[in-house]
Amino acid sequence: MIARLQRGLLALILGLAAWALLGLWARSPALALLVAGGVLSFNALVLGLEFILMARLNRREPVPQPAPGVVLRAWWVEAAAATRVFGQWQPFAANAVPDLIGPGRHPGQRPVLLLHGYVCNRGFWNPWLQAFRAQGRPFRALTLEPPFTSIDHLADQVDQAVRELTEASGLAPVVLAHSMGGLVLRAWWRARSAHGEPDGVQHAITLGTPHRGTWLARWAHTPNGVQMRLGSDWLRALAQAEPAERAARFTCVYSNTDNIVFPATSATLDGARNVLVTGVAHVALACDEALRAQVMAWIAEHDAVTLAP
Repeated sequence: MIARLQRGLLALILGLAAWALLGLWARSPALALLVAGGVLSFNALVLGLEFILMARLNRREPVPQPAPGVVLRAWWVEAAAATRVFGQWQPFAANAVPDLIGPGRHPGQRPVLLLHGYVCNRGFWNPWLQAFRAQGRPFRALTLEPPFTSIDHLADQVDQAVRELTEASGLAPVVLAHSMGGLVLRAWWRARSAHGEPDGVQHAITLGTPHRGTWLARWAHTPNGVQMRLGSDWLRALAQAEPAERAARFTCVYSNTDNIVFPATSATLDGARNVLVTGVAHVALACDEALRAQVMAWIAEHDAVTLAP
């Protein structure tokens, strides 16, 4: 569904830009170029507004305050990353890299389950999936749909993937989640515990997950968007239902230039290993090659560990 929606949006944007060029050129070439350029750069302008809001909200956060040049570079890199993700990987290549999974095919190798964020699909992870295939590491990347439902409903899709990965390798998976995907995992974990089932997950690594919500979600009106508002009732209930020791099973990566999840520390969990990265924006957290190498090293640390059943 997300792929179709994003293909339609791309067609609309390109159609409007073409209309501006063809329809206005005879009257005023300068106006035609101005309107077409505005249409094509609209996303970058929206991102710029997000960065302005982020900078204001982060002023009182206990994180390094980025210099203006750092924020500008983060905005530029984020615009490029968003173009690749929303203009190529998700609408046209969501299934370009198939899962590497099969019963008994990967004994002794720690599997990975990948959970994307809001208005995304599994194509979001394409460079990661290629890297895991090159390693021969078993993985499964879900497309969580429908995209605008409650997080609890999306969490129902996690259980089968966890079971399949465990059966394929004999080991509980590490979960790698971006943004809302980390909340999907926590909601699934809460439901599993409520049914008295074992944990089923070795460790969780979240990238820019709004564990405490995000200021930007005040403008959201979809069920899952409302759940991600700062200090929402849903988030408070989720935290209250979790055993205190569970946070130690999380590595939470957060950034001082995350333009979607801010204030910055809203992407952290008390008791977790909280890792600050500087100068990397929200989508770019999953596109940054240095961070990808670090995360893959963290996953490898769990190859010889048997903590969760």
